[in-house]
Amino acid sequence: MKTNLNRQRRRRSLIVLIIGSVLLALLVWPSYQWTQANVSSMTGRHDSRLSPVIMIPGSSATQNRFDRLVTQLNTAEKQKHSLLKITVKKDDTIKYSGTIRPRDNEPFIVVGFENNKDGYSNIKQQARWFSLAFNALARKYQFNNFKAIGHSNGGLIYTYFFEHYFKRDDITVKKVMTIGSPYNFSEANLNHKTQMLADFIKYRHQLPSKTTVYSVAGTENYDTDGLVPARSVEAGKYIYQGQVKHFTEITVTGDNAQHSDLPQNKQIVTLIKEYILDKKQTKANKGLVGAGTE
Repeated sequence: MKTNLNRQRRRRSLIVLIIGSVLLALLVWPSYQWTQANVSSMTGRHDSRLSPVIMIPGSSATQNRFDRLVTQLNTAEKQKHSLLKITVKKDDTIKYSGTIRPRDNEPFIVVGFENNKDGYSNIKQQARWFSLAFNALARKYQFNNFKAIGHSNGGLIYTYFFEHYFKRDDITVKKVMTIGSPYNFSEANLNHKTQMLADFIKYRHQLPSKTTVYSVAGTENYDTDGLVPARSVEAGKYIYQGQVKHFTEITVTGDNAQHSDLPQNKQIVTLIKEYILDKKQTKANKGLVGAGTE
């Protein structure tokens, strides 16, 4: 009798042990899978050679805003760059067009918005939408660094994004170029700071400190590019100077120096080739009026 009881107890203990082991495995397996996937993702990102140039257009402009710029750069470059366009919808969905070719390590990616209107409240919303697109791109393409170009309000969107959304240790922004970006909107007197400029200055300590920033202004008469006051573009120094590794101001004049023409201005195309794209920097195009600060 005792023998049967002992056998039953051992059998129950064995069943409990098996059930416990199965339950433990069920609990541990998802964690193991997540860890393996995370390690694989980190390894893939660490080893990635992809270094995209991500562009943001200004207000009222679409994802097609940089088509002429890309054509000019691809005409001048031996290695053609792919072009991927993204539109972020008002409902946070993302629409893609174009592709990144295999073995193209420096593609161009343009991020536009269905709501591309002007105004500080819209700029803050667009920065949030850009963060959605950026994180989706990072997951999909596993790059560990990128270069940033923003025309007009695109530079303001980037600035807000860097200060409030770019909280990643696994991705570096190597270089930033803002083109005709009105950091003080239409206000030409820097003693009269708009709320946006005041906020940018307030949170500037959150900017990526290891990057290099180029702030490019276009002028018809050294006062304005026909839309944005030169002093408003100059206000960028109060945001970036002393917060990033290098900050440089550059002014272009002459043909196509008007605000809407700046993305296809030949001098700016040269600046992008020499200072943004991954190649050895050469002496800047003669005729540029610039002032560099660090």
